[in-house]
Amino acid sequence: MDLIRILLSILLPPVGVFLQVGIGLHFWLNILLTLCGYVPGIIHAVYIILKR
Repeated sequence: MDLIRILLSILLPPVGVFLQVGIGLHFWLNILLTLCGYVPGIIHAVYIILKR
């Protein structure tokens, strides 16, 4: 299941974070990072998925 989340995080970073933690601080932070730059959103999403 983590592999699917990581693949989704590469395509749409907020979706991967949502599947891991739901709507919360990390989800909104990831949306902000993705809007500021696509790569920071990906890095944050993969970090959240691998951390938990």
